[in-house]
Amino acid sequence: MRLLLVLLTLLGVCGSVSVARAGSVVERVKARGVVRCGSVERPGLARADDHGHWTGLNVDICRAIASAVLKSPERIEYHEYETPKDFDAVRNHQDDVYFLTGSEINEQKLAGKVVPGPTVFVESHAVMVASTSAAHHVGDLAGDSICFMIGSSVDRSLEAYFGALRRNWFRRGFSEDGEMIDTYNVQNCHAIAAEITTLATIRLDLGVNRLSSRILPESVMSFPVIAATGTDDGQWSAIVAWTVHTLVSAERFQTRWYAGGAQAMPLAAPELGLDKEWQRRILAGVGNYGDIFERHLGKGSPLRLDRGLNANQFGRGLLLSPLLE
Repeated sequence: MRLLLVLLTLLGVCGSVSVARAGSVVERVKARGVVRCGSVERPGLARADDHGHWTGLNVDICRAIASAVLKSPERIEYHEYETPKDFDAVRNHQDDVYFLTGSEINEQKLAGKVVPGPTVFVESHAVMVASTSAAHHVGDLAGDSICFMIGSSVDRSLEAYFGALRRNWFRRGFSEDGEMIDTYNVQNCHAIAAEITTLATIRLDLGVNRLSSRILPESVMSFPVIAATGTDDGQWSAIVAWTVHTLVSAERFQTRWYAGGAQAMPLAAPELGLDKEWQRRILAGVGNYGDIFERHLGKGSPLRLDRGLNANQFGRGLLLSPLLE
C-alpha cells in the first residue's frame, strides 16, 4: 500500500508538471496581462528614458503583438539584455519575444533555445566623417585614421572591408566610447566607425568644436535583427511572425491592380486565437513598418536615417514579407 501511494503521488506530480508545460504562451500572456519583450539597447530600436519608459522600433513591434493578442498596444513590459545573466530571460523563456542578432545568439549559446523569426531591422556597420571631409565613400579613407572600439565586430568589419579593397588604413582603437567620441569630435581621427544607429546618435553631439558630421553611404557590413521566440510553442512563434509580416506588407499602397494596407496580406487565423480585427487593430495602434521607422529612426526622428536597406522590397530595400501577388 505504501508503494502504491508513492506511485500515485509521483503520477500526480508528473501530471501537474505536464499540465503546466502544456499551457500555451498565449494563455500565459493573457493570464499575465502583458507581453514581455527584450533586447540589447540600441538607439532607435530600444532605449529607455530617465523614467524607465522604453521607445523604439522593437518596442513598437512588441506593442503590435500586444494589440493582436491583448487588444491594447500599451500592455507590454520591455527588458534590457546587458549582461550574460540578463540573457537568462531568453534561456528560461521568461520573456515572450526576443529581438536578437546572430552574434548575440551565438555568443550566448541560444541557438537551441529560440526559433529565429522574421527580420525587423537591418543594422549596419558604417563610417562617419566631418561634413567638410573630402571623403564621400569609405574607400576614400584609405591611409586615413578611423576611430573604433577595440575588440568589437566593427573592428573585424573594417579589416575585411579594406582588405577586400587592398588598401590600408590607420587604426585608432579605443576601449572607452566616450574617449573615442571626444577624439573624433576634435578631429584627432579622420572618421569614426560603429553601428549606424550609434553613429546617428553620436552625430547629435556636436562636441566642443560644434562639429557637423555625415554618414558615408556604404555599409561596411550589414546584419539582421530578428524577432525570435522560444522553442516550446509554434502557435506563439506564428503569431509573432505574422504580426511582423503584417506591419511590413501593409506598407504597400492600394492600387487598382493590387490590395494594400491591411488587405495586402489579409489573414484569418482563428486557429491562432486571433479575432477577425487583429490586423486592423495593430495598424491602428502602431501604424505600418514605414510609420514605425519614420517615428523612431527616419527623417521625422532625431536620428534622421534614410530607409536604405530597411526599405520595403518595392522601394528597393531588403524587407520582404508574404503578400497577395
